[in-house]
Amino acid sequence: MSADSGPGLARRRMGPTAFLALSAGLLAVAGLAGLSIGTTSLDWRVVAQVLASRLGPFNGTFSETEEFIVWSVRLPRIIVGVLSGGALAVAGAALQGLFRNPLAGPGVIGTSAGAACGAVLVLMTGLAAHSALWLPLASFAGGLLALCLAYGMATSGGKTPLTALILSGVACGAFFGAMTSLLISLRFEDWQVASEVVFWMMGGLDSRSWVHVWIALPFVALGAGLVFFRSRELDLMLTGDESAQTLGADAEWTKRTVLVGAAMLTGASVAVSGILAFVGLVVPHMVRLVVGPLHRHLLPLAMLAGGGFLVACDIIARSAFAPAEVRLGVVTSACGAPFFAWLLLTRKPHLEGS
Repeated sequence: MSADSGPGLARRRMGPTAFLALSAGLLAVAGLAGLSIGTTSLDWRVVAQVLASRLGPFNGTFSETEEFIVWSVRLPRIIVGVLSGGALAVAGAALQGLFRNPLAGPGVIGTSAGAACGAVLVLMTGLAAHSALWLPLASFAGGLLALCLAYGMATSGGKTPLTALILSGVACGAFFGAMTSLLISLRFEDWQVASEVVFWMMGGLDSRSWVHVWIALPFVALGAGLVFFRSRELDLMLTGDESAQTLGADAEWTKRTVLVGAAMLTGASVAVSGILAFVGLVVPHMVRLVVGPLHRHLLPLAMLAGGGFLVACDIIARSAFAPAEVRLGVVTSACGAPFFAWLLLTRKPHLEGS
């Protein structure tokens, strides 16, 4: 059973409904702050007027520039952040439950490395400069390719042992990571291309538009739906494959469904925001500590908390050293690593029992 589902951690400190209200409130505050804070600061009342005028028959007193900043620049950025953070958190929570391992994250099956390799390929070849669609689509395709390879190597006789899947995922991640490094080294003399690749791999939400929202939204929705649909089976999988099978869960079909859903979520996130460390590892732990290990509560609440966490990190990234902007992946690591270290130190007995 997962380390975080032990008796000491299963006692809820807050009910799911209360945590839902708290997370939704914090997300709303972070979203409003994200719309207001930037190179050009806007009053929150102006932001509210712009949103009301675009979503309803309200006519406010604001300029075209303010409307453009709110609706076309900052709102898509925030929505992409919510989708990416939520996708990584759900993927991490599902994989931690599936593998019964508190260290499992979206990159454990190689999808992050595969997605990054696909994105770097189109950046290096120049295809990304021709259309905004090339980068996210290539990234998503690379993530799915990595999953297919890892799953194919781990599966034998219709069975997919989780240990073999982890090992094959590590192997695929290492392979695609090596291919990414090779592509960068081949074009490293072109500083403009190399810097663009490095900046993208460090993660960020800058220059995100409504195109990126519509690219990520269907894959995040479908991937989350696949994982949510298997929430009961994920609870049973915490007891082990054989016990889950005895209790009525189809272990192999659950693995396939959850893996595909997690790969879609991870690929969609990497496609529109680059590689963001610790989001899929830390946020599920935070939520699990508060509401308990039941996946019917954990998964949707992790999605909400992950979105809020990433929006808050993005605000820090663009305001901490303004007007310069820190890469988002740096902020998520700086925020996530200390929490994970604290979790490791304070919950060591439970983690050792996993």
